[in-house]
Amino acid sequence: EVQLVESGGGLVQAGGSLRLSCAASGFTFDDYAIGWFRQAPGKEREGVSCISSSDGSTYYADSVKGRFTISSDNAKNTVYLQMNSLKPEDTAVYYCAADLTCVATMSGGGYWGQGTQVTVSS
Repeated sequence: EVQLVESGGGLVQAGGSLRLSCAASGFTFDDYAIGWFRQAPGKEREGVSCISSSDGSTYYADSVKGRFTISSDNAKNTVYLQMNSLKPEDTAVYYCAADLTCVATMSGGGYWGQGTQVTVSS
């Protein structure tokens, strides 16, 4: 059974940091790209970042470049999203997703987790 389980969300003040984790199981982690999306109430889902587990290549949305860092621990089948300098507009439910490439993942296909809430207070 494929599972993507997000954790690490919470409430933080503006300027603070959080680290999200996405633990994957049920598929060959090294063959997949793992991405992070977010969706705020009343807004469209936004692709935030992606990492290819096979070669480590990464993608970041312009809205998070320089503040968020994605990384992968292939031994633990886990992808992390380190979020620094958080802003109130980063408030959203954050989801991880997996597909064979970052292009496919960020297009919205593949496997999805259940999401974790991130709330940034001003």
